[in-house]
Amino acid sequence: MSSLLNIGLTGLSASQAYLNTTGHNIANAATPGFHRQNVTQEARDPQYRGGAFFGTGTGVTGVERSYSQLLEGQVLSADSRRSEYAAYSQFISQLDNVLADADTGLTPALNEFFGALQNVTSNPTNVAARQALISSGETLSARFRTLDGRISEISEGIETEMRSTLESINGYAAAIAELNERIVTSRAGGAGSAANDLLDQRDQAIAELNRLVKVSTVAQRDGTLTVFIGSGQSLVMGNRAKQLELGEQLDENGRSMIMVRGNSGVVEPLAESLLGGGTLGGLLAARSEGTASAQRSLGLLATTLATEFNNQHAVGLDLDGRLGGEFFKIGGVRVDPPDSGVSVRIDPQQVSALTGSDYSLRYDGTSYQLIDIATGNPVPAAQMQVTTSGGTSTIKAHGLIFTAAAGAPTESAFVYPTRYTAGAIEVAIRDPRAVAAAAPVLASLATGEGSSLQVRQSGLADRGSAASGTELGLPALRYTYDAADKRFELDTTAPGVAGWPASLDYDPATSAAGKSFTLEGPGGLQVELKLSGTPAANDVITLADNKGGVADNRNAALLGALQTDKLMFGSGGQATATLNNAYAQLVAKVGSKTREVQAGERTQTSLLQQAKASRDAVSGVNLDEEAANLVRFQQSYQAAAKVMGVAQRLFDEMLAIAR
Repeated sequence: MSSLLNIGLTGLSASQAYLNTTGHNIANAATPGFHRQNVTQEARDPQYRGGAFFGTGTGVTGVERSYSQLLEGQVLSADSRRSEYAAYSQFISQLDNVLADADTGLTPALNEFFGALQNVTSNPTNVAARQALISSGETLSARFRTLDGRISEISEGIETEMRSTLESINGYAAAIAELNERIVTSRAGGAGSAANDLLDQRDQAIAELNRLVKVSTVAQRDGTLTVFIGSGQSLVMGNRAKQLELGEQLDENGRSMIMVRGNSGVVEPLAESLLGGGTLGGLLAARSEGTASAQRSLGLLATTLATEFNNQHAVGLDLDGRLGGEFFKIGGVRVDPPDSGVSVRIDPQQVSALTGSDYSLRYDGTSYQLIDIATGNPVPAAQMQVTTSGGTSTIKAHGLIFTAAAGAPTESAFVYPTRYTAGAIEVAIRDPRAVAAAAPVLASLATGEGSSLQVRQSGLADRGSAASGTELGLPALRYTYDAADKRFELDTTAPGVAGWPASLDYDPATSAAGKSFTLEGPGGLQVELKLSGTPAANDVITLADNKGGVADNRNAALLGALQTDKLMFGSGGQATATLNNAYAQLVAKVGSKTREVQAGERTQTSLLQQAKASRDAVSGVNLDEEAANLVRFQQSYQAAAKVMGVAQRLFDEMLAIAR
């Protein structure tokens, strides 16, 4: 009877284990990260009696989780990508809204400015029109600064979110390390089996960490998990976790670097290339590919506008007959560190070659290495003009002029040509009379019978050593056409003409359609002249100061032409985009990236839902199924109790017979 009683007892114990586990599943049906648990059992070893083996009941061998590593990995991968896109989308959408706004974008302010310039062209002596131009310039400058400020605010928001994300990463890392230790303890007390609920807690902590940064794990023999983030940076090893923080140290892009604090307390910079996926990966992408790129592009627009406008304004005359000065002020090119011994300025003759990139410059002992920081690609030597004279090296490349002591710098100097210019641009002049609307050079013709000679254009190409706010002082240059020699001859007897070209070759057979001249005189002064037609013998061209030319609007017209001139994105020395085109390209680029990221987020959300559905079909708690199991195991429990009851009655009857 004792055998039957033991069999009933084992069945009762097994049924109780099933009931406890089923109740545990039902109680944790809504617990995040919980995996359905199942009791495993097997028949006990039989006993040999009377020529046969008789069963001795059942035994519970353990409680296992319904767990699929493959399906869990699919959920983690989709969740990390979805979180990355979500974080990226949050900030790139803000940037898109700032740049694309029809009212607060740059295009309306640009059009208003050039519209005011058109009014000056129509009435160059009108002081009110000149004042309106200055006011429009201030509005345009303020718009640049506002846009740059909003981009900076978005960038600051990204860094704030990064700090919060890093704090959360550190919290989950510490929790995983603690759970590793508890799991080791549970294995020691459980004959090598870890507590399922502790495994669920650790998996949930890993899932939460994975939403913040891409996670990979390696199981160890003692039951712990070694956790890696990104592309292989270790974060948790056993019961010890590293800490991440946003440090004060800046990288080559001028951004705060992520630092890792090891168990020894040593703090080291962590390359962004090692981090990816999750919220942190999205924030890093938004910072580098979104705000930084937009800020450089906006700065390139401001730099191009200011430089080209200033270049043309400098070769005009104001209302008092003086050479023009700077209309816009943007500040110089930033170099870090400031004491690197490297100075950089914009090449005024190669503004269209500016790329909007940041650079690092270093002398490696044999040659200069100029690296585009964003791409990491070196600028080809064929695109660099390097000259050394008097212990100073000058490097010309991509619209920039680098100056450094020969053989320096041995450590990289970081150059930011356009990143900070949009935030610093402002109007340099306040006096409306200082607007240089007139051309400094006046060309006049004295033609004979049969002549069709025309002056198509005249003006100042380079004022040389002449300073702004001064009169040009151009001598009267009188050129007479020699039909026999097919050239214009300078009247060398006139005062002040020494150093100017003595003759200008002009063959009507080849030049009648138009021929341009650049006349260079003392002090680097350069005068532009374009002729067309067929001159007659003794035709005279006179170039002189445009004194009293207050009603002249030629320079204002050239300034206005900058709106439609292609000034940017030079390819092979030829610019390909206007200012408005360039801004439209920036808006389109950011908008396209925004749509791409939003589409990626939707796709990953769908994939995540599918992966979760597949996982939950294996490891999730089905309440209907568990309710049915509850009834089944209750019946099993009752049946086992019945077996024990029968064994007890039989035992009692045997005792009664014995008495």
